[in-house]
Amino acid sequence: MPNTYTQLYVQLVFAVKHRESLIGENIRVDIQKYITGIVSNRKHKMMAIYIMPDHCHILVGLNPMQSVSDLVRTIKSNSSKWINETKLLKKRFQWQEGYGAFTYSEGQTPSVIKYVLNQKEHHRKVRFKEEYLDFLEKFNIDHDEKYLFDWIS
Repeated sequence: MPNTYTQLYVQLVFAVKHRESLIGENIRVDIQKYITGIVSNRKHKMMAIYIMPDHCHILVGLNPMQSVSDLVRTIKSNSSKWINETKLLKKRFQWQEGYGAFTYSEGQTPSVIKYVLNQKEHHRKVRFKEEYLDFLEKFNIDHDEKYLFDWIS
């Protein structure tokens, strides 16, 4: 009997609402573990995750039974609800609307994993806006800056 075989690696990038720096080091790992559970429970493979105070990078091996948009919506809604219910923050938490999704080949995954896990160091040199615009340019994605994330100057 024929089967379906896929190899789909997607880097997801999304931001905290209003790009507020809300995710401190004291809660970052707990949120990463929670999001990893969401990804795993939906039969995707978590390759790497790193949450900065104002945005998140995730590299997943995508299960083709769920669309990228459904996965992102599930991650954002479930993790926001969990952060608020567990009162990890003193104020209400939300992820900003929108996201970036960028695909990679098997051979590229080691360098992308290293990139995702090195976010703290990377953002000492490059601001999130510059990074995100570089992704859009590198992947040749048409965009209008007025429809991108709320940027902090």
